Order: sequence, then structure tokens, then C-alpha cells
Amino acid sequence: MNKKNIAIKKRNALISVSDKENIVSFAKRLAALDFNIIASGGTAKLLKESGVKVTSTADIINKYAKDLLKKNKIKLSAEIENALGGAILDHRVVTLSREIHGGILARKDHMEELEKLLIPWIDLVCVDFYPFEKTIAKPGITMAEAVEQDDVGGPTMAHSAAKGAQEGRIIICDPNDRERVLKLLEKSADHDLPEAKKNELAAKADFVVSKYCMAVSTYRSERNLMGIFGEKIAEFKGENGHQSPAHLYTSGTSDPLALDKFMVIEGMAPSYNNYCDLARMTQAITHIAAGFDKNKKKVPFIAIGVKHGNPCGTGIDASETKAETKALQKMMEGDSLAIFGGLIMLNFEVNEKTVEFLSGKMLDGIIAPSFSKEAIAKLRRKGDRCRFIVNKALSKLNLKSLDANPHFRYVRGGFLIQPNYTFVPDFKSEDMKIYGKITEEQKNDMLLAWAIGCTSNSNTISLVKNGKLLGNGVGQQDRVGAANLAIARAERAKHDLKGSVAYSDSFFPFPDGPEKLINAGVKTIFTTSGSVKDNLTIDLCKEKGVALVMIPDSIGRGFFGH
Repeated sequence: MNKKNIAIKKRNALISVSDKENIVSFAKRLAALDFNIIASGGTAKLLKESGVKVTSTADIINKYAKDLLKKNKIKLSAEIENALGGAILDHRVVTLSREIHGGILARKDHMEELEKLLIPWIDLVCVDFYPFEKTIAKPGITMAEAVEQDDVGGPTMAHSAAKGAQEGRIIICDPNDRERVLKLLEKSADHDLPEAKKNELAAKADFVVSKYCMAVSTYRSERNLMGIFGEKIAEFKGENGHQSPAHLYTSGTSDPLALDKFMVIEGMAPSYNNYCDLARMTQAITHIAAGFDKNKKKVPFIAIGVKHGNPCGTGIDASETKAETKALQKMMEGDSLAIFGGLIMLNFEVNEKTVEFLSGKMLDGIIAPSFSKEAIAKLRRKGDRCRFIVNKALSKLNLKSLDANPHFRYVRGGFLIQPNYTFVPDFKSEDMKIYGKITEEQKNDMLLAWAIGCTSNSNTISLVKNGKLLGNGVGQQDRVGAANLAIARAERAKHDLKGSVAYSDSFFPFPDGPEKLINAGVKTIFTTSGSVKDNLTIDLCKEKGVALVMIPDSIGRGFFGH
């Protein structure tokens, strides 16, 4: 019987996985497509116990050795013979052999040599890796324990299969791709994939291997070596015409508020600027939610409007009646001129109750947990210029919604990295010094002003009253300038500043900034301490009957986008 013809007629699939969820069903469906199933170690054991006809990698490795022994009339004990080809060195070596990699890397013109070596041609490889990143995330893990979860065989097989894909092989190294590939194979007349799809899977395999190895390198080097990895998911207009096309890449995170989890359900594709604003809005709305969750144990209805990354209108309301419409109305009243052409984000549905405050407004986009069909019909803009973007996770914001991942920033020749801003003030903390009396309503306004200010471009001073942003003085080079800008914006919108709350994202070096705010009608100032002249600011506020709340600058400074 010609083994070469058998290999061509009946294909071989190698399965070696750490994530065994649904792997039995996967193998059975492959077998139904006329694949011989080969598997390693624990995968082979599970498949056999589940009734799948499977050849272990150990048997393949043994074939040549046993044939050689037989030809030379060498007899081995049953114990030694059974041990041939199995896992060795405490399971460190299982699939690292020429009998396995030969079947993955061989070209079509190597078939005769494979036959002589009793090595089967492998047509499909399904492999994943030990969960290294989950291991190092556990507290108290030692370097030795981490290294044991540094997979070698899996990445080696994936990389070999990626190279071997040039000869028509299929490589699956992402568990999320198993079902997708199976469906494509089942729908195909010849139970195969187009060359373009095979190449796409091969490229992904090299990407996954690179990302895995980089995670190990970053850990072992104690973050002296780092890399940034992403998969392109969108192409769109750049910031300016000559910067198009721009692209959005996903890191593959499971974060429900990652930008790839926001879905455009109607309207134009977001632009580069829209995505930048979307990222900043998410930072702002999660800080609002976190502040209230931590201090009030309840997240209010939140409506936030952004222009060029900075909130220009924000409203919150936690009342029991019409809270959504009140929050939305406050947001739209914030700065009606600045919100023109901006984006808004809500943590509640846009429906017939709330649409009246948005109808007729020239908005670039609305981001919410959901939309009613009637609301979309009323809010459409000519040419689909208003984007309707959905993310259900916006309706469940809380303290845990803050982004705790490191913050990257491109600089010429490299990138900067720092921990993300995850500070949330706590009114029960001993670090918070309160001079004067503050009401619960003022605490609410302080939380809102803080969340807006700490997610706006520094230097920032934010003015809030009754759950509504009155003026946001952002991106200034001095604190008096930020105060003047915040006041000017509030006055331009005809807001009454009497009794309002002011937040400053860092300390006042002199009392001239607080004096400007107090003269405009501010009754509560929330800032940090750290100036050698803090006592002058404290004395001024006492003299004017203004409440002053301070947190050490080393703990609570809220610079953003500096």
C-alpha cells in the first residue's frame, strides 16, 4: 500500500492545546471532515477518553526508532519501549522532535523523504500556549515558577506551522479562531481554505508567538524590554487630509470599554479625532462613575459632551424622576457654542424621553449603551454625519471601570510609559483636609468637578454647580489663566457662578487664583496642597468664608495630557 497516496487522500491534523474548552467537539468535527487526529500528551489522553480516534505524538516519534531497532534486531524491555517518544524532563520536552516538526515544515518535494522516515505530513496544526501572563499576574509568583510556565513547544510548533503554511498548511493558535476555521472548512466543497486565509492565519501565528515571547522578555527583564502589539480593526480619515488613512489597532484585551468594543450602528465611520475624543470621554465618564461609586455607593445618570478631548458640557443627576433627561439637559446647557460639532457620551439609553434635548443639535456622534429606533430617526444628520455608537458596558460603570493599564505616549524615537491615573478621592480619608463646612450637594459637585478636571488637558480649573459643568478652563500655562478661562466660559454661557464649586488639578502657587474664583462667586475650592504658600490660600478662604478641601499633591494631583 502506498503511504504517499494515503497521506494525500487523508489529511492529518495535529492538536496540542492548553485551553481544552470545546476541543473534543473540535476534534470530532475535524475527523468528520476526513482528518486523522494526532495529539500530544494531555490532549491525546482527553480525546481518547472522549471517544476520538487519535494517534499520539509519542507514537509518531517512536515509529522511526522502533523500525530502526527492528532492522538491527535490537530488543528492548517493554518498559523502555513504551517510554520512547513520551514526555521527558518533567514534561519540558514533548513535541520538540524532528518527527513532529518534519511533518510541519516539509515541502511537497520532501514527501519521499518523509515516507522513508515514517513521518506523516501534517496539514493542520491547532496549538496554544501555557498561560504565562495569567501565571505572573498571581501574587507571590517566583521567577522559577514563572519560567516553568514559559511555553517552548507550543510557540515552536506555531512558528514552524506558520512557515509551513506556504505549502498549504492551516495553523490555528488562537482559541477564538477554532470555531471560525471549522465553519469555513465545513462550508467548503473540498474542506479546505483559500490560500489568502491560510496566509492570514500564518501571519497571526507569528504575531501571537511574538507577543507571547515579548511578554516573557518583559517579565524577565523587569520591564527593561517592552513592545507594543496590535491588530488592525479599522481604517478611517486622519487628523488632517494629508494624514489619511489612519488606523485603529486592538491589543486584544477583554476590557469591555476598550475602543474595539464600541460599535457604530449607524452613520459614518469615526475619524482619528473621533476616536481620540472617544478615548478621552471614556476616561472622563469612568472617573465620574468611580468617584460616586466610592463615596456615594451609587452612580448617577451621566451625560458628558467633549470637544477636542476636553469636557465642554457635563451633567449628572441621581433623582428618582426624569434623572436621565435632567442630566442630559444640564450637559447641553453647559457650553452650547463649544458643543457644536462635538461628541457626547451617556450611561443611559437614548430614547423618546431623552431625544428632545439632542434633536436639531449639530453633533458628530452620540455614544450610549443603546438607542431606540425612534431616537435614531429623529437624530440623523444629512450625509450620515452623526455617528451612533453603542457599548452596553456604559450602563454598568463603577469603581472597577477605571483603566488600570499603563499609559503609553509616542515620542520621537520611542515611547513614554507611566501608570494610568486611577486616583479617586475619598471624603473619609485622613489625607483629605477640609477647612470650613461642606454639604452633601457640594461633595457631589466636587466629585464631578474633580473627574472633569483630572481628565482635561492640564493646567485645568473646572467650575461646577448643582451637578452641571459651568466652565472648563483647560490647557493653560498658569493657574490664574486657567481660572480666568473657566470663569469667562461660564459667563459667556450666562451661568450664575454664585455658590459654585471649583476644582484645580494641582495646587495654587499663590492665592491670586483662588481670589479670582472667589470674586466670581465660587464658595468651595477643591485642590491639592504642596505650595510653600498654601497657608496664604487657606487664610484667604477662611477670611472670605469659602470652604477649602485639599489633598497632598503627591497623592491627588490630576494632571492629564500634560
